[in-house]
Amino acid sequence: MRQQEDRALLPTTTAAGTPDAAAAASGPSGRLRTAGLVAAWYASNIGVLLLNKYLLSFYGFRYPVFLTACHMSASALLSSAFAAAGGASSAARRPLSRGQAARVAVLGGVFCGSVVAGNVSLRYLPVSFNQAVGATTPFFTALIAYAVAGRREARATYAALLPVVAGVVIATGGEPSFHLFGFIMCVGATAGRALKTVLQGILLSSEEEKLNSMDLLRYMAPVAVVLLVPATLMMEPDALGAAAALARDDPSFVWMLIGNSSLAYLVNLTNFLVTKHTSPLTLQVLGNAKGAVAVVVSILIFKNPVTVMGMLGYGVTIAGVVLYGEAKKRSK
Repeated sequence: MRQQEDRALLPTTTAAGTPDAAAAASGPSGRLRTAGLVAAWYASNIGVLLLNKYLLSFYGFRYPVFLTACHMSASALLSSAFAAAGGASSAARRPLSRGQAARVAVLGGVFCGSVVAGNVSLRYLPVSFNQAVGATTPFFTALIAYAVAGRREARATYAALLPVVAGVVIATGGEPSFHLFGFIMCVGATAGRALKTVLQGILLSSEEEKLNSMDLLRYMAPVAVVLLVPATLMMEPDALGAAAALARDDPSFVWMLIGNSSLAYLVNLTNFLVTKHTSPLTLQVLGNAKGAVAVVVSILIFKNPVTVMGMLGYGVTIAGVVLYGEAKKRSK
């Protein structure tokens, strides 16, 4: 999916940060379990990001829409299996109303579009720059929350967004592998994730819905598949033939595709579980660190050139994200 589904569904379940969750993580076994979940979240998130980059840019499989369709198909199947194993909430076991189905369909379309745009951007941009642009999600979230829900933030919160954007401007000027179309797709993916975050927050906070993020994924994934299959046929008509040819020439390609698609689901599952066993503040800190780890790992693996200006820009953006989180916490 950054997927990179990434960037996983916003953790807005009511279980996050509750006293019960804090108590469960207070003992040695609870801390060990939480550490394991965080490690799994990091591994799946960074793994799907790097595999996406490898398949789309280095392996030669240049079909981001088809790849996203594989991700969504795996999420639909594995979400159903998770629900059958008892992972669905009581609200999710009831049929959706017509209004709920319409809202989930819209959310699924936005989710699908953001993931496709993110995968397209990985064809043209290095992972490190992709992550720098993706870190501006709070900026787009604040703007869209005001436009869609009329939600205003404190002035200090808006002021903290200035270094978030300034850092990307600095990183763009210092990026040796800058590609305009890839940059536009990356910005579009980031804005799409922000829109999904706002819409999902509205949906999950409704007393009528009583769904959690994994319930939503189970409903949204089939919607995304229905949208992506015809999109693949129209935009990438030779994708299936190319995949079959690669599978004949290199059987490991099938396992890479299956592993990549499964990791796309695990990103959301582990994000949900980490949310359930930590606090919102802890999740924010872990999320910021995860982006930095992904940048370092991608540079070590793909050896993409980086400049001091580029790293400075990314550092400024991350500092702005941290300041934004602190400003939001103080305004509550």
